[in-house]
Amino acid sequence: MNSLDKNTQLSNDFTEHKTQISTWFQGLQSRICTALEEADGKSNFQIDTWEREGGGGGTSRVIENGNLIEKGGVNFSAVFGESPAQILKLMQLEPADFFATGVSIVLHPKNPLVPIIHMNVRYFEMSNGIYWFGGGIDLTPHYVFNEDAIFFHQSLKIACDKHHASYYPEFKKKADDYFYIPHREETRGIGGIFFDHLKDVNTKTKKITKQDRWDFVREIGEAFAPIYTKIANKNKKFSFTKEQIEWQRIRRGRYVEFNLVYDRGTKFGLETNGRTESILMSLPPEANWQYAHEPKKGSEEEKTISLLKKGIDWV
Repeated sequence: MNSLDKNTQLSNDFTEHKTQISTWFQGLQSRICTALEEADGKSNFQIDTWEREGGGGGTSRVIENGNLIEKGGVNFSAVFGESPAQILKLMQLEPADFFATGVSIVLHPKNPLVPIIHMNVRYFEMSNGIYWFGGGIDLTPHYVFNEDAIFFHQSLKIACDKHHASYYPEFKKKADDYFYIPHREETRGIGGIFFDHLKDVNTKTKKITKQDRWDFVREIGEAFAPIYTKIANKNKKFSFTKEQIEWQRIRRGRYVEFNLVYDRGTKFGLETNGRTESILMSLPPEANWQYAHEPKKGSEEEKTISLLKKGIDWV
């Protein structure tokens, strides 16, 4: 087989797989939206299908003013085209066309005792055969409750352990490091797992294939709705005060700071001429910034701040 035939075969193999991956992500978006609508009990997702001028498109599903969710989005996209020069430079890649698909979720609850949650599962490939999977789930409580944090991390560990013993400790540390706000010297929330550039690799004990990585990504995607709805259904029944709403808005401000300054997905979307409304879907409906705000000594707010640190072992 000459080099031209080999490149053609490589392109065909990747085209077939990327179609399967993209189709599965679309189904995941639908399943998650159905589960969230059931948990909310009031609002339904608005569906907005869009096209990207440079190639591809997606479907944004947004829910607002519900019993559970004040504002949230579950986005699917599958975009392709010529790789922007700034992305090639940033990732130190040779020029080639790209394809990227995935599901991205951010939910801002109405009740401040229910946490914000984020998930992203994605696949990226280039026409020269380079590919990887990425994603993760992290939880951002306005108030940290130990039992919720333990359940959240235990659930992720169980999902990770089905695929490789190293996944949870490795990806948990990466989440602690990634979801960190340096100028505040605090983590965005209680972390979770974060992974990127997952591809086939030979380890000391086994070969991890592309199919193995894909099976893991699907495991994480399917874990999202059961984990979050259990936490949300428990906490949404609790009453809350005006002071707790004010604290919620301050914590949302921290969320905004991270997403606009540090989040790679936001930067990638904007630098590849992505759809602005979908990219900024992650921002809350209301957020506050109070000058030099300090929580009261001994308060639940102070306790929460004390737990926004790297390296806490929740399991």
